[in-house]
Amino acid sequence: MTARLHLLHRILILVTLTAILCGCSDKKKEAKYVIGFSQCVGSDLWRKTMLEEMKMELSLHPGATLIYRDANNSNKKQISQVGELLKMDIDLLIISPNEARPLTPIVEQAYNSGIPVVIIDRKTSSSAYTAYVGADNYQIGKMAGQYVSGLLKGKGNILEIMGLPGSSPTIERQRGFAEGLQKSANIRISNQIYGDWLKSHAIDELLKMKETLLTTDLIFAHNDQMASAAREALDKLGIKRKVTIIGIDALPGQGGGLQMIDDKVIDASMLYPTGGKEAISTAFRILGKESILKENILQSVVIDSSNVQLMKLQWSKFSSQQRDIERQQSLLAEQRSLFDNQQLTLNITVVTLVLSVVFGGLAFFSLLENRKINKNLEANNLEILNQRNKLIEMSEKAKEATEAKLNFFTNISHEFRTPLTLILSPLEDLLNNEKINALAGKNLKLINKNVFRLLRLINQLIEYRKIEYGKMRIRSTSNNIIDFIADIIETFQLAAKKQNIDLRLFTKESDITVWFDVNMFDKVIFNLISNALKFTPANGTVHLTVSKDDAHIAIKVEDNGPGMDQEEILHIFEHFYQADSNARKGSGLGLSLSKELMNLLHGDLTVESRKWHGTIFTVTLPLGSSHLREEEKHTQQAEREELYENAKIYTSELEHLKREKNHDLLRELKERSVLIIEDNADLLHYLAEKLDEEYEVFIANTGESGITSAYEQVPDLIICDVVLPDLSGKKITEKLKSDIRTSHIPIILLTAQGSVEQQINGFESMADAYIVKPFNYEYLLATVRNLMKNRLLLKSHYTSDISSGNRQPISKSLDKKFVNDFSGLVEQNLSNENFSVEEISKALGVSRVQLYRKVKALLDCSVTDYIINRRLKKAKFLLINERYTIAEITYMVGFSSPNYFSTVFKSKYGMRPSEFKRNQSPTQ
Repeated sequence: MTARLHLLHRILILVTLTAILCGCSDKKKEAKYVIGFSQCVGSDLWRKTMLEEMKMELSLHPGATLIYRDANNSNKKQISQVGELLKMDIDLLIISPNEARPLTPIVEQAYNSGIPVVIIDRKTSSSAYTAYVGADNYQIGKMAGQYVSGLLKGKGNILEIMGLPGSSPTIERQRGFAEGLQKSANIRISNQIYGDWLKSHAIDELLKMKETLLTTDLIFAHNDQMASAAREALDKLGIKRKVTIIGIDALPGQGGGLQMIDDKVIDASMLYPTGGKEAISTAFRILGKESILKENILQSVVIDSSNVQLMKLQWSKFSSQQRDIERQQSLLAEQRSLFDNQQLTLNITVVTLVLSVVFGGLAFFSLLENRKINKNLEANNLEILNQRNKLIEMSEKAKEATEAKLNFFTNISHEFRTPLTLILSPLEDLLNNEKINALAGKNLKLINKNVFRLLRLINQLIEYRKIEYGKMRIRSTSNNIIDFIADIIETFQLAAKKQNIDLRLFTKESDITVWFDVNMFDKVIFNLISNALKFTPANGTVHLTVSKDDAHIAIKVEDNGPGMDQEEILHIFEHFYQADSNARKGSGLGLSLSKELMNLLHGDLTVESRKWHGTIFTVTLPLGSSHLREEEKHTQQAEREELYENAKIYTSELEHLKREKNHDLLRELKERSVLIIEDNADLLHYLAEKLDEEYEVFIANTGESGITSAYEQVPDLIICDVVLPDLSGKKITEKLKSDIRTSHIPIILLTAQGSVEQQINGFESMADAYIVKPFNYEYLLATVRNLMKNRLLLKSHYTSDISSGNRQPISKSLDKKFVNDFSGLVEQNLSNENFSVEEISKALGVSRVQLYRKVKALLDCSVTDYIINRRLKKAKFLLINERYTIAEITYMVGFSSPNYFSTVFKSKYGMRPSEFKRNQSPTQ
């Protein structure tokens, strides 16, 4: 172990050293950002200029990447392109929207997903963006108006060429231009036309209005392209008079506004900054977590012949510097690539050298460690060998101990038969005595039935033990199997008739000779018929069919009982298996033992079944005697073992004791009631008869029917078995204790699971008592009485106004909640004379019967009495503390008339309300 730690320590040193060597050469790099840019509006020159400005600013941030998309004035295309950019995992989105409303949803989507958004030139219809960069169209229009006012010296006619009808830049520029001209009363806008931002459209419109142009002193166009269209239209129309032309944009480059001013095509232009440089600058401040303004308005300036050369010179200088920066970046990239290659080569060389040294040392170290390991392995092998010998010795001792336990188990099982026989014989004598039978016959028959049941279980355990250890020997003889089965069926006919079950044998043969051990085979047939009768309902059928072929005989036992599903069929022959869905449970040994006996008899036992369609067990035996060994064949007929005892063992469990109960409808109902949920019919009716002397008793033999009965009857106490065919007693307890209708009912669990852990688990399910079978009836009765008494004591707790600060168990919490909800509902409706029990039932979500029983159990009074008492208590308070008249108080506490109120008040307090009020002192 120490050697391995040393080895891991050296590898860790190697990895750390390699990482340090590789990391030393890495320089801190600038953060990498990916910026998406979607452009749509403006002319080609406008979009080109904006993109160039962005590239100029991006040259100062070599770590950033710009992904550019041009939608070419199409809303649909721009929405699609922005969606693509969002899928590229960009860090920030810059967008110049074509129109505000259509682009708003996609911009909101980007902003709400956590991506910063910078909008250029025009805004969207919502405030869901990080920053806006753009010029103020209104201010630019106003600047143009003021410039024109000074240029015309307060007098002249103006033709205005506007952009696209309804677009926000057009509206704002036109409004600002009109505002700038307001101070010059003699300057008027003689005409306005729409050029839709396009030169060709503007020319077409201008050529139609020659007469207007002849009297026009100045043309103001909303962009430079339409301004150049005005100059071209004037030339085409041959108008020689001087007409001043002003535009907006003043873009640099070939065909831009600066070039037009320099070439005398137009006279002046209002600079409309593209915002490309400012957008990139703002974007990097956002990415760098710096504070920014949400609204970034760009300033404008008038450009005419006086400053156009300066502006062109500045742009030319910027362009030249941009080209120099791009060349320098290209050279830096080449140097970076060369440096990275050299660094990689150096890293590989260093790592290789270090690995060679370290692995050489590890190899030498491993050689030394292997020698130590070999010595340790030899010592370990010797120790393992010693331990194996000890385990073999311990296994032999454990085997001997197990054998001794099994022998004791077998012997004690044999010993049980003697006291059971001594119980059965005197018991049968008592049953035959008419006087004793008249007094205690029912209980004696119950004892007799369960003694035979116990005897059957002991016999099965003994036989199973014999088979397990190979001590059961076959004594096969030649027998007529038809007569053999007919005799066994006859022993079950009485039990079948009591249930009106059709039990018959069907066969085409009258004599079939088969070799088998009669004392083994009868146990199989007895067990199959007994099971079929047990699980077949009254008025059902159990049919045995015998058939044969050339080599085998088959006996089918078919019933029309509830059947089994595939999961049960897979396990039906396993030791101690009991199907959960069967209401009648056995030991889980009968079918397993039958299967083992058929294997000893060289036959087989199979099953076919479908849920709710009955079950067929098929027994097959080979014909002839060739399958038997010589020592298994006997010519002398074997004597049948205790035929009477065998019959009673298998038929006693099918007997149904006659149970009589007084169903006198005129008998007086008992004050307290008990619900018993138990699947064993004998125990269920025994407890019902015993408890019927003191309590009204309700019974149920399944969990579901027990829960239903609890909801319908609302008993004062429930006794429930833990192991039931559908729901366990613990599940039933949890369900009833969690339901407001039954949470107050004490529950006693009966179980054969007697370990401390199982009892604790029972109490955790909120049971009030946990009694282990077998139990003393007097102890059970004392527990029932004690829980009833405690329930009476709890009533005073629930009717008081004192509440514990400690957290109560769920049942008490639910009861407290019910009382609080009930009393609160009554208090809210004291003045409502039409307030009824039906309204309370509906509000609390319980039936009328459940409400009456719940209130009676918790408050020890009826619903009506409780309401009247609360009304009288409030009336008493009002009489003492308030100055209302008797009539007013009558209606405030929900009585229909003062006379009725006075009568009820007097019956409660011994005086009329008026007398009671007079008797109170002023201080009260």
